[in-house]
Amino acid sequence: MCGIIGIVGMAPVADRLVDGLKRMEYRGYDSAGICTINDGQLVRRRAEGKLANLVEELRQNPAEGDIGIAHTRWATHGAPTARNAHPHATEHLALVHNGIIENFRELRAELTADGRTLESETDSEVVAHLVSREIENGASPVEAVTATLPRLRGAFAIAIAFKDYPDMLIGARRGSPLVIGYGTSSADGEMYLGSDALALAPLTQQISYLEEGDWTIISRDGAQIFDENNNEVTREVRPSGASATAIEKGNYRHFMQKEIFEQPTVVAQTLQSYLRQADNSIALPQFDFDLSRVRRVTIVACGTSYYAAMVAKYWFEQFARIPVDLDVASEFRYREPVLEDGGLALFISQSGETADTLAALRHCKEQGQTIGVVVNVPTSTMAREADLLLPTHAGPEIGVASTKAFTCQLAVLSALAAHMAVLKGLMSPEEEQRVVEHLLEVPACLNSALDRDEEIAGMAHLIAPARDVLYLGRGPDFPLAMEGALKLKEISYIHAEGYASGEMKHGPIALIDEHVPVVVLAPSGPLFEKTVSNMEEVRARGGKIVLISDREGIAEAGEGCMATIEMPRVHPLIAPIVYAIPVQLLAYHTACLKGTDVDQPRNLAKSVTVE
Repeated sequence: MCGIIGIVGMAPVADRLVDGLKRMEYRGYDSAGICTINDGQLVRRRAEGKLANLVEELRQNPAEGDIGIAHTRWATHGAPTARNAHPHATEHLALVHNGIIENFRELRAELTADGRTLESETDSEVVAHLVSREIENGASPVEAVTATLPRLRGAFAIAIAFKDYPDMLIGARRGSPLVIGYGTSSADGEMYLGSDALALAPLTQQISYLEEGDWTIISRDGAQIFDENNNEVTREVRPSGASATAIEKGNYRHFMQKEIFEQPTVVAQTLQSYLRQADNSIALPQFDFDLSRVRRVTIVACGTSYYAAMVAKYWFEQFARIPVDLDVASEFRYREPVLEDGGLALFISQSGETADTLAALRHCKEQGQTIGVVVNVPTSTMAREADLLLPTHAGPEIGVASTKAFTCQLAVLSALAAHMAVLKGLMSPEEEQRVVEHLLEVPACLNSALDRDEEIAGMAHLIAPARDVLYLGRGPDFPLAMEGALKLKEISYIHAEGYASGEMKHGPIALIDEHVPVVVLAPSGPLFEKTVSNMEEVRARGGKIVLISDREGIAEAGEGCMATIEMPRVHPLIAPIVYAIPVQLLAYHTACLKGTDVDQPRNLAKSVTVE
């Protein structure tokens, strides 16, 4: 979601602040701004829309100064206008905020009654005024912040610059991530704050993660860190692992396209961490509890990660014969779930910072569940709070619509499900070897699927004019149908829905006519005939079908379809991973034809750090 960067520098910071914002564009935003301190004045520049608008504003009105904060805003309270853009400022300070202040209405009413004038519609500005009021009443910046933080309800990461203290920033986190960066010998005396390590990568490779409730004072002398009880604490300084190399699209038109084509490589890298090719067995990271004694798995996730979880439910129950509860993270706590002793709570997240998922994780931890995390950022909050960390190795995913993170999640989950089956004595060594052999086939099959790129691009004109599109699948391909529909509506803004094939006749078939394309996922296998029967029900009512299947499936059922997309013949275990490619490409090329913003679709954020 919103991106924060702050620099206490030894040289002008404006350009570096903007560069940090550029590295966080993937998080999603609709306005941006910076504030520096120069000659005892707060110098603030803000702009609606893309960062290019802020860059132009700075070209016309430079912001000098060796210390500053900057922000990309994804609108929550108040429209995405320059007036609502961060940083928010008072006479004494400027503030940037990621998150939501849930009690901002009562705080705003209090401030207004006190005679203060707030210029924006945001929840964030109230924090600036609360701190500023404390300063006006004689408090130091540190005293003002420590008096204000306990009054805030909700999730936040904040960074504050003070006009009269041009060598200090104060940062705090509750719910939303915040990272401290330590200056290197080449930038002696500099210190940094950021929403993530990627934003700070060109500046430093030495970072500390603030823990829940922490706040910090950073200056040219270093950082002091305090916990939520204002006790000074030490947090580990570690290598960030984030590349300082500029994130480039290379020869690709969009980051999403690049990331689709990276999947054979990153899935192979991920599988290498979980498969031993010497004896074709599965090897998980070391942990100190017995997976064979787990009696129930609770999986919690959001968005695309939730569809990966839906696929995994089939695998866990079919292979390991273990019951699985599955929840959307935003609903999980509110249904008051029953969590059995000895259960494994598994959380799936690309960023490891998703607010709903993190809140659900902490709820499960309080209920005594063992915590497993499938995550793409091994230094994230979820990763640090897990008992069992199962990292994917997708690398940075910049496109807001997830692609390679999804297939890497599926790779990890398939290995975990099979490993639990082995531990429970439900999968023999010979069966385990066959599963590993199938998983090792995935990268080559993904490459084969990508060979259909030009062919799929040629089909985009069949989808682009549609107002509604339906996706159908059975078994593990049902969640993939939902994921395909999500991809299409995320980036092309076409209404799309994914259904279990057999559910069509229970309602959605009423939508079928000659104007509604229907994408059918039907790999050859035990569910093929039933899926084709449902497809014929659509065809009988004039539906225009795009059939995604292998050569045998297309030969049997492709006649009369509007289009067909041929996939390699694969084992049902790996079909959801391989068939992710055509639904991603179909959405991508349709969006390109419609001219939408593929990498940063409207209203969406990559890392959703508010509930």
